[in-house]
Amino acid sequence: MTDLVSGSTREADARQAVRDATVPPTAAAAAEEARRTSSAPSRRRRLPLALLGVLLPVAVLAAWLLATSVGGVPSYRVPSPLDVWTAGVQLAGTGQLGQYVAISVQRVLIGFAVGSLIGLVLGAVVGLSRVGEAVLAPSIAAVRAVPSLAWVPLLILYLGIGEDSKVTLIAIGAAFPVFTTVAGSLRHVDPHLVEAGRAYGLRRVSLFTRVQLPAVIPSLVSGLRLALAQAWLFLVAAELIASSMGLGFLLTESQSNGRVDRIYLAILLLALLGTLSDTVLNVVQRVALRRWR
Repeated sequence: MTDLVSGSTREADARQAVRDATVPPTAAAAAEEARRTSSAPSRRRRLPLALLGVLLPVAVLAAWLLATSVGGVPSYRVPSPLDVWTAGVQLAGTGQLGQYVAISVQRVLIGFAVGSLIGLVLGAVVGLSRVGEAVLAPSIAAVRAVPSLAWVPLLILYLGIGEDSKVTLIAIGAAFPVFTTVAGSLRHVDPHLVEAGRAYGLRRVSLFTRVQLPAVIPSLVSGLRLALAQAWLFLVAAELIASSMGLGFLLTESQSNGRVDRIYLAILLLALLGTLSDTVLNVVQRVALRRWR
């Protein structure tokens, strides 16, 4: 009798397994399968698009190599890529290259942080207050029009030739992009968000930090990217201030010594460091857009 019952149970289980295998998938499972199958081609398409950015640098490098090897361009005018690489290896062997890169990155980061904070504060004042806009906006526009090299004599006179004058010049360059983007964005914050914040009892600083500032986070990150690029531009001018280290100093020293290979090396390092820092901020921007969207 027991064998008969167990046999019937096994037969019922087998029939249920057959039914489960033949039942069509649910809508959710079908949607999940469609998402997986559609995301795979999109990932395959995204990879070639990302590689397109490498084509132009590779083409420029190939043209540079051809021009210096078979094009008859003299090395004292345009050094070959191998000469630039050799100059970098030599400087790295003495420890100078790492020191120059480190001090330049330090100056840029400090000046960028100070300038961004100043730009954020000034942008908040001008963007949120009509009185602040009337008082500050014309003067800030006038200061922004002054070329970077014009600040060098004054900074040397008032701050000397130390790190303070260099960081201050970089901060001046980094402040204006953040100020412009923050001030312009705060003027266009949705008034319904502001009213909702006030309805919950938020005032002034709390309203700014919890409602208005989060509303302009995407614009703020874009301004930070522009400010970082501006900081690298102002770095070379800053390192003209009686500097004895840094990539800007390497540029001017190589010009005085006729070392064109080191000039190319410094330019390439500035380009690589600027691209790397912009890539980091680009990732931050994507995260911020996903967080505050």
